[in-house]
Amino acid sequence: MTAGTDWRANLERLGLALPPVAAPAGAYIPAVRSGSLVYTAGQLPFVDGALSATGKVGADVTVEDAARAAGLCALNALAAVHDLVGLDAVVRIVKVVGFVASAPGFTDQPLVINGASELLGEVFGAAGVHARSAVGVFELPKNTPVEVELIAEVR
Repeated sequence: MTAGTDWRANLERLGLALPPVAAPAGAYIPAVRSGSLVYTAGQLPFVDGALSATGKVGADVTVEDAARAAGLCALNALAAVHDLVGLDAVVRIVKVVGFVASAPGFTDQPLVINGASELLGEVFGAAGVHARSAVGVFELPKNTPVEVELIAEVR
């Protein structure tokens, strides 16, 4: 599979659709293009304008629920890319950065951000495989358990 050709069918197979782009919560835009790269702002796990989960992973939120939330963050990031350039223009996902609001002693941030990485792989196949950082933090906006941003190479 090549990026951009099957993403719609892959989302449909997963029972997903691109959501509307989340309105910025501050003085920024959801995505910006520089040359052949699109950078997204950090995306939260919004579904229909509401957070899908709140709290700290390892205390209030399970790893599994946080991983699902990370997948929603990635889906919201894809919506921002699509709104800017269209997902048909995506050559590959280059990098993902995930932030996990972590309870003291929680060290499985990579398992949480796998939710985003796996979704991108399902949507884009080999072109969805990317470099990644999974960072544990004390707090995230709106008490969300996870925030994800990505960089996509585009035509």
